[in-house]
Amino acid sequence: MNNTASVAVLSRSFSAHEKLAAELNRRYSDVTLNDTGRTLAGDELVAFLQGKSHVVVALEKITDDILARLPDLKVIGKYGVGLNNVDLHACEARGVHVGWTGGVNRRSVAELVIALSIASLRHVVRSHMEIVGGEFRQIKGRQLQGRKVGLLGCGHVGKEVARLMLALGCEVQAHDIRDLSEFCEETGVKSVSLDELVETSEVLSLHVPFTPATSMIINADRLARMRTDAVLINTARGGLVDEAALKRALHNENIAAAAFDVFDPEPPTNMDLLRLPNFIATGHIGGSAEEAIFMMGMAAIEGLENAQPALSHIPDYLR
Repeated sequence: MNNTASVAVLSRSFSAHEKLAAELNRRYSDVTLNDTGRTLAGDELVAFLQGKSHVVVALEKITDDILARLPDLKVIGKYGVGLNNVDLHACEARGVHVGWTGGVNRRSVAELVIALSIASLRHVVRSHMEIVGGEFRQIKGRQLQGRKVGLLGCGHVGKEVARLMLALGCEVQAHDIRDLSEFCEETGVKSVSLDELVETSEVLSLHVPFTPATSMIINADRLARMRTDAVLINTARGGLVDEAALKRALHNENIAAAAFDVFDPEPPTNMDLLRLPNFIATGHIGGSAEEAIFMMGMAAIEGLENAQPALSHIPDYLR
């Protein structure tokens, strides 16, 4: 047991998980869990973390202003894989170490991509809503097998999606800023340019972090160059797609369908987009499988103990 560190857990799902809470309490004598049922921010977040040396962070925003008000904070353990909510440069400057493990929820997110792809191609949600509304008809869709699937980003999650799509009989192509030659040789995935990916994919799935370089990477121009029968899937991060342009593309049937698990902002406010019959929305549930929650929680606990200077071990493309 570490008797010197005082630990706070901001994540609601971690705090509500009996096994994770028990493991954290086994290792540390001073643990405070977020049992408010709310995502904490601003003054409330600062008050919750006052005097704490270690914190488990999920999607809560940890900015330089927040860190300036928490002089006792020394370590952040990241619950989940996204880091766009943590100012890593501010952590580095203020000597706050960060514990992070990539890919711990990759299977959970990848399976959601498969589910959203099939639901979009087979009009599952539209059929359900029509039946609820009193109309019963057979809507013709398309199988996932045989589709050309494009992956924008091929890291931990993208590679897992690729393997699942290949097993289902899809043709898979990918674009990434990193060298994919070894993975492509191993699996048969084709590495293509961003333009080719956008213009030829029947299912285009996003798997990149949100950075200045990827903000609105799927904009009005790229939406216009997609196939009219294409499905766009985003389980990565909000802000990667111009949602106003997407609404127009779906309404005008310039693309066939889209399914998003992430939005900017969250919860989403573009109700015209959400109400479209060819759009599916889920509530940032990509990593919310029971198995993934446990693995992310254990990685966050290990991160409290194995944290390093923020910019020393986290890939450049995530900063």
